[in-house]
Amino acid sequence: MKHFTFKHVARLLAELLVLLAIYQLGCQLAVGFAWPIPGGVVGLGLLLAAFASGLVKPAALQLGAGVLMAEMLLFFIPALMSLLDYGGLMRNDGWRILLVIGLSTLSVMLVTAFTVEMVCRWRVRHEA
Repeated sequence: MKHFTFKHVARLLAELLVLLAIYQLGCQLAVGFAWPIPGGVVGLGLLLAAFASGLVKPAALQLGAGVLMAEMLLFFIPALMSLLDYGGLMRNDGWRILLVIGLSTLSVMLVTAFTVEMVCRWRVRHEA
């Protein structure tokens, strides 16, 4: 079993609080400006802006983000369990729902891949 020091736990909690604060700020902005974008997406944009500007280094939030990523399945269990309440919907329109999920996942993966490729090429041009 891994032994955690007080310093390790304090850093983890601090990073999680920073991530939560960014998420909350994104939610407040989305509601305050009546944007049709979820607050979590706005928060991710804020985090990306903080990384891009150099205000926050990605390594500064690595521990907290790693814990959240490792426990991601726990965040999806309630959503999966709610499907039991909608058996009829899944029988009638399940294929459409799966098609939308598949296409949207593919779209996100493609946009992410092209964005990363574009940023890498831009970085190589500007660092050379």
